[in-house]
Amino acid sequence: SGESFYFVHSFHCRPVDPSLILAECDYGGPFCAAIGRGRVFATQFHPEKSQTAGLRIYGNFVRLAGA
Repeated sequence: SGESFYFVHSFHCRPVDPSLILAECDYGGPFCAAIGRGRVFATQFHPEKSQTAGLRIYGNFVRLAGA
């Protein structure tokens, strides 16, 4: 959606199961930026350093985990 998130290095995961991928980024090519299954989520970027968009991610995590 055009949001910017803070990435600190060039490492990224490559899930064997593509259905786990929740978000991708493109920086020199597409890569996995977030994965999840059920109420377990992980991001490659740093929400805590991603300003308003990062705070929204944390809020969404809390709402989904509490559901």
